[in-house]
Amino acid sequence: MTTTAAASTQLDAVAALLERGDVLVLTGAGISTDSGIPDYRGPDGTRRVTPMQYAEFLGSSQARQRYWARSYVGWQRFNLAKPNSGHEAVARLQRCGLVGPVITQNVDGLHQQAGAIDVEELHGSLARVVCLTCGDRSSRWDLDDRMREANPTFTVTSDEIRPDGDIVLNELDVDAFRTPLCLVCGHDTLKPDVVFFGESVPKPLVEKCFRLTEEARALVVLGSSLKVMSGYRFVRRAAALDIPVAIITRGPTRGDEQASVQVDAPLGPTLAALLDRVAA
Repeated sequence: MTTTAAASTQLDAVAALLERGDVLVLTGAGISTDSGIPDYRGPDGTRRVTPMQYAEFLGSSQARQRYWARSYVGWQRFNLAKPNSGHEAVARLQRCGLVGPVITQNVDGLHQQAGAIDVEELHGSLARVVCLTCGDRSSRWDLDDRMREANPTFTVTSDEIRPDGDIVLNELDVDAFRTPLCLVCGHDTLKPDVVFFGESVPKPLVEKCFRLTEEARALVVLGSSLKVMSGYRFVRRAAALDIPVAIITRGPTRGDEQASVQVDAPLGPTLAALLDRVAA
């Protein structure tokens, strides 16, 4: 990666933080864009799409039918995504003993596929499904098989993909879709085990992530604009405790004032350059 003198100095500063070890990493949607999963916001921080809100999902069977019809189609592409060099770099930094736990705001499971361990999924995982009525948890792959069996003539396809696996469908396609039911209680209240917009991250998980922040020597943010409080609060906590914060992403972020160092650059080549510095 070609860098200016200023950018090189910034990378040196991030490398110095990594070389101390015990670094906590916080990742956002930007780390998965090279895997073909677009983020919710562009470099200017403007939201590109508006996902279904939690209250809407809870509000009616029609909303849940609409969600699962769209998600059923979107999952076909979402599930094909593979880890990219950014995910692999984080896993390698862990193996080198420089990075500790990873807090991710993503629901795609790509950090784990790349070999990362101790990954806290702040917003849950699309690979799991939970029934809001009885609490039963099951596999998304099993549910996908069941939805395919229940909708043998539903052949809608889409080139669209979103960070939550959702897409846009017309109402005629939605109306033809049979909503999946919980195998335990029979209700239509199955929900992906993720935190919807308008829903809160479970308190015990938030408290655990605060502890991880307080125990870290530094916090490195990768690919997040920090527009939502669920991730930004850890940057605020680190800064309040004088724990250095480094942010690597495209464009400005909500945490720029708290950051010790900022790198406005694409993650893949930037993390590769960091690995070269640390290895040297």
